[in-house]
Amino acid sequence: MEQFDAGNCVPRSEGFTHWDGPGLDAWQAWRPEECARVLDRFDSPWCVVGGWALDLSLGRLTREHEDLEIAIPRATFPAMRAYLEATGYVLHSVGDGEVRRLERDQSPPAARHQNWVLDPVGAWRMDVMLEPGDIATWVFRRDERLHAPRAFMVGTTQSGLPHLKAHGVLLYKAKAARAKDEADFNHAAPGLGFDERAWLTEALARIHPGHAWIKRLIAQGT
Repeated sequence: MEQFDAGNCVPRSEGFTHWDGPGLDAWQAWRPEECARVLDRFDSPWCVVGGWALDLSLGRLTREHEDLEIAIPRATFPAMRAYLEATGYVLHSVGDGEVRRLERDQSPPAARHQNWVLDPVGAWRMDVMLEPGDIATWVFRRDERLHAPRAFMVGTTQSGLPHLKAHGVLLYKAKAARAKDEADFNHAAPGLGFDERAWLTEALARIHPGHAWIKRLIAQGT
């Protein structure tokens, strides 16, 4: 997760000003295929992002995943919320030290993009990330000047699972470059296509000038 790490289970009140719902130890994230079954009849675009997206791009499991993140265009959130709430799921806006249940017809604050999904049995199942862009265009949430056709950024597995492609995931991961992000880069970067590598190299130079991955990407492309 971008803000809270479900792998470090702490009392739910520690470090937070408001918390609705169970604590972090209630995270029992779906696998991507479980999410796809739940969203089978949802007719707006969504895709798996984060570490799971890299593994879907690679077609193999490279490490264990503590959570599941999906992304949708912010404009489609009301439709996603109605779809999930119709079968008993409850959405919570997350950010600024809060995990706050979204009451009926209440929208997430404009400055927040994370929304945790609580299962009726009391388990957190996934994090719905709100992104700029629309059906045709993918826009980088951290710098909306950076965008590309959605077809170039989002792919599907043979079984039809939509996911952010590796070059998009690595751009997000470049900010922190934690040990697991470095491992993800080592797994995914060598398999990037020419256009994907060029796009990521240019994007990193724009967003994170001097980033160590830039030289490595250039070297891999020669």
